[in-house]
Amino acid sequence: MQAEPPVWADARPPTAPPPGPWPVVAAVLAGCWTVAVTVAIQACGWLTDQVLLGFGRERVGWLWPAAGLLTVLLVGTPALLLALLPRSAAVRATGRAWLAAVLALGAFGLLRAVPPVHHEAYLAGLAATAAAAAAVLSRLTRRRTADAAPAPLAGAEVEAPGRRWPGAVTLLAVAGGLALLLPWAWLGALGGLLETLLAALAAAALGALAGALLDARFWSRFAPGDPPRPARLVLVGGLVAGVALLLLAAGAGQSAAQLPALLTLPPTGFALAALYAAARRRHPAVAVPAGPTRWLVGLAAFGPLAFADPEEITLLLATTRDVPFWVAAAAGAGLAVGLLLAAGYGLLLARPRGRVPRRRTAAVTAAVLLVALGAVDLGPGQPGLHGERLFVVLREQADLSGLPAAAPGRTGRDARAGEVYRRLVATAERSQADLRRELTRLRLRPTPYYLVNGIEVDGGPAVRAWLARRPEVARVLVSQRLRPLPAPAGTTRGTDPAPTGPEWNIRRIGADRVWSQLGVTGAGVVVGSSDSGVDGRHPALAGGFRGGDDSWYDPWDGTRAPTDEGGHGTHTTGSAVGRDGIGVAPGAQWVGCVNLDRNLGSPAHYLDCLQFMLAPFPSGGDAFTDGRPERAPEILTNSWGCPGIEGCDAGVLRPATAALDAAGIFVVAAAGNTGPWCASIDDPPAPYPDVLTVGAVDDRGRVAQFSARGPVPGGPAKPDVLAPGVGVRSAMPGGGYATLDGTSMATPQVAGVVALMWSANPALIGDLPRTRELLRETATPAEPTYRSRNPADACGGPANITGAGLVDAYAAVRAARAAG
Repeated sequence: MQAEPPVWADARPPTAPPPGPWPVVAAVLAGCWTVAVTVAIQACGWLTDQVLLGFGRERVGWLWPAAGLLTVLLVGTPALLLALLPRSAAVRATGRAWLAAVLALGAFGLLRAVPPVHHEAYLAGLAATAAAAAAVLSRLTRRRTADAAPAPLAGAEVEAPGRRWPGAVTLLAVAGGLALLLPWAWLGALGGLLETLLAALAAAALGALAGALLDARFWSRFAPGDPPRPARLVLVGGLVAGVALLLLAAGAGQSAAQLPALLTLPPTGFALAALYAAARRRHPAVAVPAGPTRWLVGLAAFGPLAFADPEEITLLLATTRDVPFWVAAAAGAGLAVGLLLAAGYGLLLARPRGRVPRRRTAAVTAAVLLVALGAVDLGPGQPGLHGERLFVVLREQADLSGLPAAAPGRTGRDARAGEVYRRLVATAERSQADLRRELTRLRLRPTPYYLVNGIEVDGGPAVRAWLARRPEVARVLVSQRLRPLPAPAGTTRGTDPAPTGPEWNIRRIGADRVWSQLGVTGAGVVVGSSDSGVDGRHPALAGGFRGGDDSWYDPWDGTRAPTDEGGHGTHTTGSAVGRDGIGVAPGAQWVGCVNLDRNLGSPAHYLDCLQFMLAPFPSGGDAFTDGRPERAPEILTNSWGCPGIEGCDAGVLRPATAALDAAGIFVVAAAGNTGPWCASIDDPPAPYPDVLTVGAVDDRGRVAQFSARGPVPGGPAKPDVLAPGVGVRSAMPGGGYATLDGTSMATPQVAGVVALMWSANPALIGDLPRTRELLRETATPAEPTYRSRNPADACGGPANITGAGLVDAYAAVRAARAAG
């Protein structure tokens, strides 16, 4: 005998009259309010993170917990009223669902206090929190329905005794989830193994939470009668479910990862409503389980959680077709798939005469989509795991004290560089030997470094904890790695016309007078550029490349000839040594190294280039055994900084700059574009005392508002000097030109001035203290600018804003000649 249909607790009898208009209007208004508030708070929170990142400010740890609390208050209040006041069971169910979802969002917001660099810890916390919330919600629901509904069979819908799990409806949910994953497998890339596993656990927990939230009791409120009215169930119930899923999506993932989920998860509410209608029609006597909801929502959530690194969804990468572009494309494609699922399932499954496919047909559909997912990932996708690495800093660093006195000029500099290189390599080989053997045995792919005595290895939190406990290890940092793109980001090119004479910045510091009146162009000096690369075929740069097999190194892509896709390095190198009126020292030569890929770097890749500059080695050579310190460039221009988001701490590169200083190599670094805040010179290597730090001025001699300022902890006044950095025209890849702003543009000009000084008086080569002194003594006053008139924004005095002033190439070269 057929069992009686279940009677759901609190359910309105099928013959009950429809609710009055006011509760429905209130629910509609509350839904619109919920969507607007949630999307606005999530977007504003992410934009705040991006503004702070762009200005180099510290991440505000309380931002997202506060945003979550604000959302709970603004959304939870109307949801609570809907859950308690109306007589309509459907409206009360709406309020309960939204209230539970926003409370979960508030709890998830607390987890975003975890720094983004510790993504595995965040995902573990998300998985635990979502699983706990699902367990609590399921327990509460069971208590309310224990006496009102028959116990659901394990796993899925049951047509007859002995039916095996899963059923056709669950398999259709799996198929829908796999379809939602296709854009991510094509356009995204997985992180490390542990990161991917934790993302899967977090997605499964979110699916379980959605299943507890959108259970059979919830759907029954929108499906009165037997059989239920499918149009109302799909349209009204799906819309209510979509808002609830929007709230869950807003809390799922670190800052930025939730943005694509806000697009892809809500449409699944309509598909879930259609699946419920199909299950009720096929099994009217059995409580519909949460399996379909868990699978569909869990797989949909896995895409943005696993296939995108939230740290790479940043405005810093939004100028080209980089991660933000592809994440937006995947989210848009996911939205389209979600809408197609909603329409397709609604038309095929929820129609009064619609038929649910047989279990075998549903299983074949899910299997085909699973195979397609694998084919997409292995074909046009980015297969494999692309997790971060670890940079292990050892306690023992090379002792560079007591270096023998060196003769003046290049000969003495080369001798000092050779001795420094020998000591650094010897220290690293001896102190790293045991640890490297152990890391090799564990297949963690160790990459040793000597300029800072350290090793880069594979590994996650467990390996990091193990390494941190070893007695020879000082600390372990995360060495960031960019995930691959489905297509190259493209080369940045310039649109400005070619210059017809010396640019304004060249004239402003008097470099053109050095060429014409003193006959000095930088000949005989080599400048090293560590940046995004250099277009070696650019007409303003091709003639200055030093050549040979040890003048170019690309640790990112292994290119054998100077190239540049980002454009930043071509522009900065052009300002230092470019010809045709763009460079300060057009007679100097240059060598290059790629330490930035898509405008981001890591401690290890910054060291790759700094090591190459100390002791260049041939293509394919070993930095430890094939280095040629006698071929080191005399001057290094560094228009980059290593912030915490890339894995650096304040002191990680300090041994490197100290070693370069001991070797007699002049290091120039950009102050950064994080002004006008005081104490904003904080990303290595700019704060270090053995680096000449450069700020920027405009064409009126005023310090640029964006130019970072001192003071720096425990060091001299910073910046050291200033150079033009607003509206600077220089070379770009492909033979073009562009006008850019930044301390990055100012820095290579100072490197060019030093090249002119040392070309005019080769005896000064390697005499870093005297060269710095001459630069400061000949600098001209510049006008400081302030964030406000508040004394706190005076930065401790003008010296921490202007340094010694604006460099004067003509006066500095004359002083260098006189010092001979």
